[in-house]
Amino acid sequence: MGELVFVGLGLFDEKDMSLRGFEEIKNADTVFAEFYTSLMPKLSVRRLEELVGKKVKVVSRQILEEESGQQLLEEAKKRKVVFLVPGDPLMATTHVDLRIRAEKMGIKTRIIHGASVISAAIGLSGLQNYKFGKSVTITFPQGDTVSETPYKTILENQVMGLHTLCLLDMKAEEKRYMTIKEALRLLLTVEKAKRKHVVTLNTLVVGIARAGSTKPIVNACGLGELMDYDFGAPPHTLIFPSKLHFMEAEALITLAKAPESIREAVE
Repeated sequence: MGELVFVGLGLFDEKDMSLRGFEEIKNADTVFAEFYTSLMPKLSVRRLEELVGKKVKVVSRQILEEESGQQLLEEAKKRKVVFLVPGDPLMATTHVDLRIRAEKMGIKTRIIHGASVISAAIGLSGLQNYKFGKSVTITFPQGDTVSETPYKTILENQVMGLHTLCLLDMKAEEKRYMTIKEALRLLLTVEKAKRKHVVTLNTLVVGIARAGSTKPIVNACGLGELMDYDFGAPPHTLIFPSKLHFMEAEALITLAKAPESIREAVE
């Protein structure tokens, strides 16, 4: 019986993987990878193959979701298969499902963790991890329909005094990656309909671009001002802070250029 090893590649390029992950790849019989669940801006499959000395088979969303990863599972029945994923393994439901299927088939699975955008974005903001509520993804509209879920999640977290981490949608096959400006416009559309003053032009928001890169951008200010800020290329992430501890306010002012006036909102 073989095994299936999930290896997290981290956030930016092929150099982000851990040494343990590198060793697992070197000892693998077959290496698969997917790049549709998250964007690694500077990753090159060619450089990755040169680095590990192995051929990397890139699999599509169809193979993993519509075909339930059968290609990987059949290979893992008799060989050591390493599956490379952006960020940290099992953050995507697709990967959890694949691991469950493997275990039910008697295939041993192991996880080699990598950096996650969740911890990276929160860390870059300087906000305290334990003060975050439920995270949410702001998705592209379906036709003319804009999802209200992100708006409702921000509201629910604010009622409890908790911050909200918003991941932004991506469609890798179409090379479409939602920007901060697009995400804020969608939230304002919902605000216009709901009128609960959850997301207004004066709402304090933290925008983060290219977390995990050598030069990430972090900026905190009013939503209206943030929409005009040039964050450059994706991936982008948003944080809606709630009530601030004095250390969090200091971090946002120092690390994210937030206005001094946010000290007035400190608990």
